[in-house]
Amino acid sequence: MVQASAENGSGLALFAAELQAARARAGLSQAELAERVSYSASAIAMVEQMRRTPQPDLARRLDDALSAPGTFTRLQRHAGSGPLPAWFRPYAEIEAAASQLRSWQPMVVDGLLQTEGYARALLGAQPNTTEDELEERVTARMARQDILARPDPPVLWVLLDEAVLIRQVGGAKIMLDQLLHLEKMSRQPNITVGIVPLSAGAHSGLLGAFAIAESETARIGFMETPQEGLVVEHPPAVGRMLHTFDNLHAEALPRAASRELMMKRADHDPGTD
Repeated sequence: MVQASAENGSGLALFAAELQAARARAGLSQAELAERVSYSASAIAMVEQMRRTPQPDLARRLDDALSAPGTFTRLQRHAGSGPLPAWFRPYAEIEAAASQLRSWQPMVVDGLLQTEGYARALLGAQPNTTEDELEERVTARMARQDILARPDPPVLWVLLDEAVLIRQVGGAKIMLDQLLHLEKMSRQPNITVGIVPLSAGAHSGLLGAFAIAESETARIGFMETPQEGLVVEHPPAVGRMLHTFDNLHAEALPRAASRELMMKRADHDPGTD
C-alpha cells in the first residue's frame, strides 16, 4: 500500500505524524493510549500507519487524552477528506455523526459491511483507476467502518436484494469471505441485515439504492449514482424514502432466515449458477 509522507501535506499523514509525536511526548504506548480513548490498540496503530482515516469521535477523544484541545479535531477534517470522492464527503460526515442508519442496496453489499477484498474488487472495476487511487479509495471505505467499532456505535439496518448474494464480485474466495463476514456482522446487537428474496418479484426498491441517516436533530437521505451523490434534506422527500424502506423491510426475510440464506449462498458452488 502506498503511503504519503508527512512532508507532502497529506491530511492523513499530518494527523498520523502529530498523533505519534503527541503520544511520544505523553510517554504512552499505543495500547495505553487506546485504553484512555476506549478504542482498540489496533485502531490506533492503523491510524498511525495511515491505514485508517480517523473519525471525528476518535479525534475528540485524542484531544482530551493528550491534552491537545481542538488539535486533532482540526486535523481530522483534513485527514478524512482526501480519498473520498468530493460528492460523497458531505454524506460521510452525516453518516459518522448518525445514531441510526438505514440502507437499501439492490446491487452490492453496503459499504459499511464490505470486506477489504470485496471493496477492492468493486472499486477496481471503475474505469481509469490507478493502483494508488485504488488503494486510497479502499482505505477510505474501510475507514468508514470505524463507526461500527465505536463504544457507542449507530444502530444499522441494512436491506439487501438476494441478487447481491449471488453476484460474483472478485471471484469465489472473495465472495465467500464477504458472505461469511456479512453473516457475522448481522449477529452484532446493533446491526440488522435483511434479505429481500427474489421471490418478492418487482418492487419499488429496484429503482435504486439509498440510505437514511438519523440523529437527534434530523433525518437525512442519500442517493448515489456512478458519478455523483445527492443529499436529501427536504422532510417530505426523506419521508418517502422511509416509506419505501419500510415497504422493503416488510418484504425482507426475518433476521434468522436472512442469515440462513447468506450461509446457503456461502455453501453454494458458484460454478453451478
